[in-house]
Amino acid sequence: MTLALERTSTPASVVETVATREIPAVACADLRVPLVTGGDIGYANLDHAASAPCLDKVRDAVDEFLPWYASVHRGAGFASQVSTKLYERTRGILRDFVDARSTDTVVFTRNTTDSFNLLARSLPKHTSVVVFDTEHHAALLPWKGPNVRRVSTPRTRLAAVSAVDEALADCPQGPRLVVLTGASNVTGELLPVKEIAAVARRHGARIALDAAQLAPHRAISLRKLDVDYIAISGHKLYAPFGAGALIGRADWLRAAQPYLAGGGATKLVTRDSEELGVVWNAGAERHEAGSPNTVGVYALGVACETLAGNWDAIVAHEDELLARLRRGLAGVPGFAELRLFDAPVDRVGTLSFVVDGFDPGWLAAVLSAEYGIGVRDGAFCAHIATKRLISAAGSTGQQAVRVSLGLGSTAKHVDRLVLALRQIVARGARWQYEKPEGRWVPEGDPRELPPFCA
Repeated sequence: MTLALERTSTPASVVETVATREIPAVACADLRVPLVTGGDIGYANLDHAASAPCLDKVRDAVDEFLPWYASVHRGAGFASQVSTKLYERTRGILRDFVDARSTDTVVFTRNTTDSFNLLARSLPKHTSVVVFDTEHHAALLPWKGPNVRRVSTPRTRLAAVSAVDEALADCPQGPRLVVLTGASNVTGELLPVKEIAAVARRHGARIALDAAQLAPHRAISLRKLDVDYIAISGHKLYAPFGAGALIGRADWLRAAQPYLAGGGATKLVTRDSEELGVVWNAGAERHEAGSPNTVGVYALGVACETLAGNWDAIVAHEDELLARLRRGLAGVPGFAELRLFDAPVDRVGTLSFVVDGFDPGWLAAVLSAEYGIGVRDGAFCAHIATKRLISAAGSTGQQAVRVSLGLGSTAKHVDRLVLALRQIVARGARWQYEKPEGRWVPEGDPRELPPFCA
């Protein structure tokens, strides 16, 4: 998406890119980071599941747009008209990105957590909610009340479908909602969304899909999956400017009280004596009070258009790297991978593991300080899932190491990680580490932060 205000067909250059298996470039490709042992090294970003780097196309598009940035919807100036056009045009881009229905609404939010809290506020009274207890906290925590059924995730996909079926059958009469992740942020495994949706339909339930981890890796079709709502986050989609979206059926959102009360959500405000009279907007603006994150929304649209034109190359790239990663890690002594399901299933490029005898936080600190590798350690905002899966892997801890691949990952990054882990397990670290505030850090860390951090 560029500042041209009319939609154009897919350019020939995009088709050629897919054919040659090139993938969209990221802004951190040439980033170098200092090592505690001296010198610097190209950064191996293996933490895409937390926040993905910015696409070059997104950065360039934002730079082009910034001089035109202005208020949206109520500005008469030409820059306001440009900003409004791009802001509203992005709704259609996101609708296309997830293959939504033409009648589905697109509400701009901050992220997936914001989207699900908005949806939770919009549920009709006495709605029953069914959700697996191994979900990311963004999808697990917003639902309140006696009609919430938190289901333990079984070890097979078929059993997961049956568990939702049983939970829905136990719900009282009234509206029902199943909340489900598309891809686990702990293991990368894909959940049986379409099969669960079919069960939900038999019970008259709607389905809300957490696509935060799925959308950066796979094409999504709201219609083919037969779900009602999809939540996405820009910071997972290579657009780190603070925007997300809730996309789906309009009726519950239209009938709910505004998520926030304020300007933009109102059509008319009057005063009679001491009472205020308010007429709220009926569309997506009803839940978008205040000046919106226009830059973030535009960046999200550019990212979605860029990814949508390159799925074949993206999927092939990540599948090859994931296979290489799993082969390499399998040879690390004491390595145990976390898995939701006993049998292999389709998955995105995310993998969590423990190494017998090694603290995950310490491993992550050593990988960063001595090898220039960025991974995630902890319980990944999915505490129940992580603890349960660590136990199933035969370990006693409550934290793990997560490696997550993406457009900024390369085969050299994967090989560096595998070699580093083998060296650490075989001979330990080359530096001393301490844990002064709950996290492992190098003692007397000599590395200097960039000047803009001062």
